[in-house]
Amino acid sequence: MTSPPPPDHLTALLDGLAATHPGRAAAVEHGPDTDARSLTYAELRDASAAVAARLRAAGVRRGDVIGVWLPNWLESLTWQFGAAALGAGVLGINTRYHVHELTHLLTQARPVAVVLPRAFLGLDFTGRLRDAVAEARKLAPDLRAPAVVPVDGPSPAGSGPEDGFDVGGGVWPEVADAAPGPAEGAGPDMTVYFTTSGSTGVPKLAGHDQAALARHAVRGAAAMEIRPGDTMLCVLPLAGTFGLNAAFATLAGGGTCLLEPVFDVEQTLDDMAAYGVTHVVGGDDLIGRLKDAWQERPRRLDAWRRGGIAEFNGRVPEILEWAEREFGARISSVYGSSEVFALTSVWPFDLPAEQRVRGGGHVVDPEIEVRAADLVTGEVFADGVTGELQFRGYNVLPEYLGNAAATTAAFTEDGWFRTGDLGVTEGPGVYAFACRAGDALRVRGFLVEPAEIERFLATHDAVEMAKVVGADDASGTPVAVAFVTLHEGARTDEDELRAYCKSQLAPFKVPSRVIVVPEFPTTTGTNGTKIRAAELRRQAADLFGPISPEGGTP
Repeated sequence: MTSPPPPDHLTALLDGLAATHPGRAAAVEHGPDTDARSLTYAELRDASAAVAARLRAAGVRRGDVIGVWLPNWLESLTWQFGAAALGAGVLGINTRYHVHELTHLLTQARPVAVVLPRAFLGLDFTGRLRDAVAEARKLAPDLRAPAVVPVDGPSPAGSGPEDGFDVGGGVWPEVADAAPGPAEGAGPDMTVYFTTSGSTGVPKLAGHDQAALARHAVRGAAAMEIRPGDTMLCVLPLAGTFGLNAAFATLAGGGTCLLEPVFDVEQTLDDMAAYGVTHVVGGDDLIGRLKDAWQERPRRLDAWRRGGIAEFNGRVPEILEWAEREFGARISSVYGSSEVFALTSVWPFDLPAEQRVRGGGHVVDPEIEVRAADLVTGEVFADGVTGELQFRGYNVLPEYLGNAAATTAAFTEDGWFRTGDLGVTEGPGVYAFACRAGDALRVRGFLVEPAEIERFLATHDAVEMAKVVGADDASGTPVAVAFVTLHEGARTDEDELRAYCKSQLAPFKVPSRVIVVPEFPTTTGTNGTKIRAAELRRQAADLFGPISPEGGTP
């Protein structure tokens, strides 16, 4: 029996869900010091239609961009669906962004309006936006300031003087009786723009259309085994691809999104227990913090059944083992990016844990194609040969907003998207991620994957986390350098850890140095907290000093 085709635009997706599950909770929001709020599927449809009517009254047209700068509130969903009904696109803006990031978004996206909180954690959203408009106009004098749309969220602050929010483009007030109208948005309309991490240069705005987002929601629900009545922990910002794709997969499966506007680890664990969370998707940084806090104060998380995890900090094996031992939950590594969507692939949950720890997986839709190719020549490799992972299919972005040159450069001549990630294919639609191309090491003529060494070091009883980077030694020869943090109270040193590596790793994989550090330098983005590998590479280079013209140290 074949399943029906996915809806080809978001209004059709939501209308179908509201008809099938009218009274079921689509989303529950539990913020700090506020009462929980919720929307059923029917209420989500109606609230989204009200947003669309408000946008229509303000003159928003197909192709316009709306900046949504909100925490994980219910309004993050209603504005996404409401904009889609008119064929407008949503630019998700992380609540952590400051003037520099906002300036870049304003000049690149030119949003007609920015939706922001009236009040949230005492942050001055309007002040940041006003400063960013001033900076953006220095770069683009023709830039029109966006209108501002203040949103009350869970704690109504009262209407107040609207002009206090004006940054030069006016303020859109509440519209009591905005006239509803037919849905105008269609499948090809751009519906969401994700800000890329900037790991390959200046952040870009990866755009996706309605047909792709709706289809991927349905396929993601199937791959993550989301059923009506399930509950997904939605703590990652909906402004990012991992947060939004996980939430939309939950809706497509008839589940409930448990929205956490603030990641307070203790409160989140309490909410997971209270609301019976069945699914968690996030990086090993986020789920690792849940694990650490749970071990200090366990809760009943018996409903937890499935999870998707991305490796940032080398903790995936221990997290998989903990979740299955304590709750019977099976977690699989996933793969994704702003350009190809999160949950592009998932390892089947019935595989052994040692196979599910690897990044990559089985693509969630047969239309998604993946291959590995030579970074320089473009030669397509056979299964098992490491090359750049390249994708083709509905999940691949049609464009970087406002950056035609970047869009062209991102694709091969025969139309495949170049990820800049290394990996191997293992059959049609099956692949394993190795590392970013810039992180791969060439040591003694061998291609070395840092993650392999990191995972091995993490098996040492004293090691909490490990990160491996490349450097040139005093003679200019490429070497691997490992940085490790230790479990609280544990003791070890460089000699012991290098001996541990020598006991089981090939000689060319043994790090030349293993440096014990109290903590890693990190950066926090839309999809989680990542270790700043560039800073570790700088520190590794300093270990060996400058290289003389003769190849040794001066």
